[in-house]
Amino acid sequence: MFPIRDLDQDLLSIQEMREAVKRAKEAQEKFSRFSQEQVDRIVKNVAEAAYKRSLELARLAVEETGIGVVEHKKIKNELGSMGVYESIKSEKTVGIIREDRKNRIMEIAYPFGVIAAICPTTNPTSTAIFKTLISLKTGNGLVASPHPNAVRCTVEALKICHEAAVEAGAPEGIIGWITRPTLETTQQLMKHKDVNLILATGGGGLVKAAYSSGKPAYGVGPGNGPVYLEKTANVKRAVKMIVDSKTFDNGTLCSSEQALVVHRNIKEMTVRELVNNGAYILDQEEKIRLENVISPTRGKLNPAIVGRSAAVIAEMAGICVPAETRLLVAEENRIGRDVPLSIEKLSPVFPLYTVNDDEEARKICRELLNLGGRGHSCSIHTSDDEAAQRFGMEMPVSRILVNTLASIGAAGATTGLPPSFTLGCGSYGGNISSDNITARHLLNIKRIAYGIREVDIPKPAQVRHSPDMLADADGIEQIVEQVLKQANWTAGTLDPKEVSKIVQQIVKQYQ
Repeated sequence: MFPIRDLDQDLLSIQEMREAVKRAKEAQEKFSRFSQEQVDRIVKNVAEAAYKRSLELARLAVEETGIGVVEHKKIKNELGSMGVYESIKSEKTVGIIREDRKNRIMEIAYPFGVIAAICPTTNPTSTAIFKTLISLKTGNGLVASPHPNAVRCTVEALKICHEAAVEAGAPEGIIGWITRPTLETTQQLMKHKDVNLILATGGGGLVKAAYSSGKPAYGVGPGNGPVYLEKTANVKRAVKMIVDSKTFDNGTLCSSEQALVVHRNIKEMTVRELVNNGAYILDQEEKIRLENVISPTRGKLNPAIVGRSAAVIAEMAGICVPAETRLLVAEENRIGRDVPLSIEKLSPVFPLYTVNDDEEARKICRELLNLGGRGHSCSIHTSDDEAAQRFGMEMPVSRILVNTLASIGAAGATTGLPPSFTLGCGSYGGNISSDNITARHLLNIKRIAYGIREVDIPKPAQVRHSPDMLADADGIEQIVEQVLKQANWTAGTLDPKEVSKIVQQIVKQYQ
């Protein structure tokens, strides 16, 4: 039996969710009749309001979750607000959005309706802002379910967005949220009859629940993306990027580099540059201690290290490191669920694999991705474009980042990819899309198509019985029976001419 207090909490949570969906649906029905100009004005106001509060929301997120770095979360919030806005502001999302005069096809956008937005604890405020903007841009309402460990900061971000939207003319209730999120409530939200699409960002179990809800869903898989330092890489520049990327927000982005694969020819230089950039290289004993902190139960990540600094994780492992340490690095040559350093760690911790050639590098990278990051992202640093292309062709991922910070490059901050905090993993990762999810994924499109070609439809030929059909036993028996009846047959007397005439008449009937 559940304690009454817990049961009441669940009931309150579910009731709150249902009321939020009801309000969002009513508001969305009004919002769906807004013009493109009205929608764009609302979206711009929301983006600007969230951008102005980026630092405040970053501080709130770190205070509540204990995860990440304030300055880095501020950058995420800025990317999730004005970065996303700049990428979608010119898109047509209302009414007629395209017209092909040559082929006489007109495309008309229409929204899904109410979107369920599941927000993670690692990027709670930036994800909430991002999902709000792309939902509003496409005429949809939104109800968000925050992670239980990030409720206050996520709800505060949503309140800022809602106030700005209403201020610009949006209907009250167009953005909703749950202040008492539970697993049961989130599952019921995804299955609610008035929810039309799910945007799920979170663990594998959550994404599977979204896909099994019976509703259209965009979910994403885990990341375990390696980075390969190919022998022609500019080592000094590459290592600085990799350390900056891996330590960005203490490694909480699933697109962050999770393993370092280095060509033997540049290994010594790479290790030297790692140390110059604040990495601490563990010895064998320290490595064992770290493994026991990363994964006390082999195959499962210790959530206590997620988004923590290298110094804090080292202290947890009983390892003494310099105060300025940014990254913990240990040499590794094994891959598997029972190898803690080879799984996704979401923290500033790196295994270092040494390879003899590109073929071995691709083999190790594939194994790491198959362990937990298929479909997501990986990266390479090289001066050889052909090497980058060969690497990209063989990797089972949706994004290959070249000579940039993988963590924020995959999200569109340092690359030409669409800014997004929901990165599809495609069929490699069991997702419906391999794209950086953005506004265009939240639209339906109806098409008006005019006839442009004349087609002559032939009339069916008159059905005739084939003479071959008369050769079967049933056909012969029927003919003989009719001949005998019409010829007034008397045993021993039958005029051959009369029989021939009758047979011809009957065959003609069958034809």
